[in-house]
Amino acid sequence: MIFATFLVLVAIANAAPFGVDSVKDRQLKKRFNNGLGKTPALGWNGWNQGQCNAATATTALNTAKAFVNLGLKDLGYTYVNIDDCWANKARDSGGNLVPDPSKWPNGIKPVADQIHGMGLKMGLYGDAGRNTCGGYPGSQGHEVQDGKLLASWGIDYWKHDNCYTGTGFNNAGANTSTYYPTMRDALLNSGRPIFFSMCQWGRDNVWMWGASVGNSWRMSDDIQNNWASVASIAAKAATIAQYAAPGGFNDLDMMQLGNGVLNQNEERAHFGLWAIAKSPIIMGTDMTKIATSTLNIIKNKGILSIHQDSLGKAATTFRPSGAAAPSASSLYPYWAGPLSDGVVIGIIAVSNANNYSVNFLDVPGLGKGTFSWTEFYSGQTGSGTSVSFTLGLHDMAVVKVTKVHD
Repeated sequence: MIFATFLVLVAIANAAPFGVDSVKDRQLKKRFNNGLGKTPALGWNGWNQGQCNAATATTALNTAKAFVNLGLKDLGYTYVNIDDCWANKARDSGGNLVPDPSKWPNGIKPVADQIHGMGLKMGLYGDAGRNTCGGYPGSQGHEVQDGKLLASWGIDYWKHDNCYTGTGFNNAGANTSTYYPTMRDALLNSGRPIFFSMCQWGRDNVWMWGASVGNSWRMSDDIQNNWASVASIAAKAATIAQYAAPGGFNDLDMMQLGNGVLNQNEERAHFGLWAIAKSPIIMGTDMTKIATSTLNIIKNKGILSIHQDSLGKAATTFRPSGAAAPSASSLYPYWAGPLSDGVVIGIIAVSNANNYSVNFLDVPGLGKGTFSWTEFYSGQTGSGTSVSFTLGLHDMAVVKVTKVHD
């Protein structure tokens, strides 16, 4: 995407609640509950850092130590997740998955125990099909066995990919709603609470049934390391915001922060969009080498408070007076969503850097009144019935606004 984009987020306290549509009401009644994922997950996954090269005990432990040393654990970053390529290419004679001894010389459990000892949790990766996407053993036909093995190792999070379940690599003809519940049930009966991350690429309108199966569900193809991919995924997320709620969230995919392509402004927008969409925020860079500028973004307490708000409802687009209608095919300038203590508003300059204003009367769920506000990135404060910022290309401001009086 070649247009300029920046985002202003406004969290407005003491506002009237948003309406909840009947589709969401029906969907929420069927929500899967394993006691996990009450707010979106915060953590790290090795794939965007180093793909198969990051699937090692050393990388997992170094990342866990970085979470502690950088102050991320204290902010809620919890999961240290290993992706594909951690196992041997074949199961053992008993049908069990076997950690690659060159990558896990002492096995998985001792590493999980060390990570738990740091106050963190450990995740692993698998697949619903015959093989993982990298050609390692999948869980098809071994779900119960694998679930019990994961529990015995102390695994807390399981990413379940979608390769080789149907015809060929990408499952032509396979309906994911028919087989993802199998692993759900295996994890529920494993003897340990395990977060179930469904990585089935947004197939089969997963947002309509995913909450009955997992704690999060991918709603798109894989994110790429460029701004166009970030903007495209966010635009799609706006159309399915109503399906996010405590226990299960739309997953916009792992972060591309710190991976050398997005500039600092785009990193702020990437983080803010995922936060208001209530996506899991799973870092995908070498946490031992993370730049100070990126670290400051992901440690922003104000934005994290929006992401982790207990109401767990995602923002979507709204149309102010005189604005063009939103489109699912491109990032829209105006977003809003409820918080437990108000409303969060997103303003995105889709075509150029400029001064952008929001009148609170135009925001769904708000009425007349005077508001005080604080911008989370800059620390600016103000009060009134609207907010206005001048921002650079692709930059973002995040503002919390509290109602002072009617």
